[in-house]
Amino acid sequence: MLLWVFFLVILTLSSGSHSFPPSLPLRIPRYADAIFTNSYRKVLGQLSARKLLQDIMSRQQGVRNREQGAEVRLGRQVDSMWAGQKQTALESVLAALLQKHGRYSQG
Repeated sequence: MLLWVFFLVILTLSSGSHSFPPSLPLRIPRYADAIFTNSYRKVLGQLSARKLLQDIMSRQQGVRNREQGAEVRLGRQVDSMWAGQKQTALESVLAALLQKHGRYSQG
């Protein structure tokens, strides 16, 4: 029995220097660092993708604003042309009416 106790003590002392607990604390911080690094890279990737998407959308919005501005200017030009044509038509009708009225008043 004393031999078994001595064997267990020797086995415990010799395995204590080669056991996992001293190396385990070195692995845990590395593992935690890896998890943090992977998560950080994911977040940076998402932020980069979001910024790229916002840049694309703002460019498209700028193009739309320029197109709408061109449409508004074209609409104003068309409106002013119609207004000019309407005014010319009214002036010619009024001139014709005045001439007709002038003939009746003279005659």
